[in-house]
Order: sequence, then C-alpha cells, then structure tokens
Amino acid sequence: MSVSSAGWVLRLAACWALCCCALAWAEFPEHPITLVVPFPAGGPTDKLAHDLARLMSKSLGKPLMVEPQGGSGGVVGTTRVAHAVPDGYTLLLHHFGIAATPSLYPDLKYRPLDDFEYLGMVTEVPMLVLGRRGLPPSTPAELLKWIHAHSGPISLANSGRGSASHLCGMLLQQAFRRGMVSVPYKGSAPALAELEADQVDLLCDQTVSTLGPIESGRIKAYAATTPQRVQLASLNALPTLQELGFKGFSLSAWAGLYAPRGTPRAIVEKLNAALQMALKDPEFRRSQEAVGALIIHDDRLTPVGHKRFVSGEIDRWAGVVRQAGAFAE
Repeated sequence: MSVSSAGWVLRLAACWALCCCALAWAEFPEHPITLVVPFPAGGPTDKLAHDLARLMSKSLGKPLMVEPQGGSGGVVGTTRVAHAVPDGYTLLLHHFGIAATPSLYPDLKYRPLDDFEYLGMVTEVPMLVLGRRGLPPSTPAELLKWIHAHSGPISLANSGRGSASHLCGMLLQQAFRRGMVSVPYKGSAPALAELEADQVDLLCDQTVSTLGPIESGRIKAYAATTPQRVQLASLNALPTLQELGFKGFSLSAWAGLYAPRGTPRAIVEKLNAALQMALKDPEFRRSQEAVGALIIHDDRLTPVGHKRFVSGEIDRWAGVVRQAGAFAE
C-alpha cells in the first residue's frame, strides 16, 4: 500500500470513528442514568434529587435512578462520580459542600474544579437558626443574649462533617464569637429528631427539612441566614442575621449538577438542556417555592456560569475554614 493510500485509510478510519461517536452522543441516553447523592437517604439533597430525576427523565427518555451514598460529608459519593466513566451515565447532585470540602479534607482524591463537567445549578434554599422547644430564649434578641451569658456548654447539632448544617454552624460560631459543642449525626433526619427531642440546643438547617417541625411548634426558629427574609407566610416575620447586626452574613444551601471530567460536550449540552427544562416545570417550581427554595434562573444555570460561581465559593470557604479554628470540628 502506498503512503498516499495509507493516508486515505487513516482519514476514513478517523471519520468513521467520529461518525460513530456523534451517533452515540445523538442517541444518548440509551439506558438509565445513575444520579449519585453523596448524603444519606431522606435528607434535603436526596429529596431534591428525586424531584429532579423524575422531571429530567421525561425529556431524556430514560430514567434517572437516584443513589444516596453518604460518607465523610459527601466525599465518598463525590469521589465515586469523579472517577466514573465519563459517558454521561453517572451524575452527581451536590450542595455547597463541594466548595468547602477541599479546605476540610486536604487529602481529597478529586479536585472540584478539574475533575468534573459542570452541568448547572438547580436551587438555593434558605437556612435557619433553630433551637429546641425547651430552650429558654423565645425571641432572636433573647437568643443572642443567652448565647453570650450562658456559662455552660451549648450543643450545636449537625448532619456530619462537610454537611450544610456543619458548614452553617461554623459560620454561626464565628459570627457569635462563641465556641459550641459540635454534635454530629449521620444525616439531617437524626439531627433534627434529636433537636425535637430536646437533646441538643441548636441546629442550623434548611427550610426544606425543618418547615414542618417549626410550624407545629416542635422546635423554635430564631433567624434566617439569607440576606432577605424567607418568603413564606409562616417565616416572613423571622429576621435575618444581617438584621440582627451580623453584617454581611449570607448563606444559602445551593445545589448543582455534575458529570465526570471528559464527558463529551454534546452530552453535557443535552443534560443541561434537560435540567433547564426540568426547572421550568410549574409543579416543580410550586413545590420548591412552598418550602422557601429559589429556582436558579441566571447565568449559574449554564455550565460556564456554574463553574465560575463554584470557583468563587471555593475561595470563600477556604477563608472561612482558615478563620474557623476550633469551630471547624
């Protein structure tokens, strides 16, 4: 075979490979997709994942199967997705902990900015400062006085290192300038159950999980962590921490969707389109608004905007963890 003929054979082979890949991407997905939630079942992120999976399945034509995989504050499940085959069939739904874990776990086996394809952000959920029903303070002002005057230990529950409640607790202790006894649990549900049982003093958690116990009077709500008040009739009277004098305190439990690095661009675009369609669903919007969540509709819904936002959040949490000191536990 001449050199010229060999060149044509190579070109034809390359074109054939490209055509095959393009055809495969066009037909994606051909079987169910696994959506990993790196936290225990029943928590806020898990609930969001099931709603999102149901809606994205409609536009993709194949089911998204939610698999909770808790461990090490989201690290175990996130590592699994980072090392998965980049074919679009293993995805990750993670909250803002993905930006904090690099500072909390220096020996991570993945790099948030380098080892994932960013698919878009989903929601932002307000977090609340909560207390057990038997806690002496009845108002936000009384709570702040009690925290500074109380001579004994104050217990602060969380859902485990790297969880939303743990990260919020770190910020609260810095803002209050008061160390507390961190009490970790294996998930949001057991932490909330212990608060309802009067076994721990405080908890900072999402409205998605805590609205029912608040409205029924099983726990106390003192303040919101977002810049604006929560737009729910039952919580609108609740002041924000900024209103209570903690200038600049701003925290919401945002969530985003990810695929392993190297996932073909055509598949990334298809998944992003399915995500955008899901977020426009009227029933989904109503269900999220009913628990105070905000649907993402700005630049962060795009892969580029999502990644740019997370990059800034990684820098922010690096500073928070450095300043936290003893509060990081």
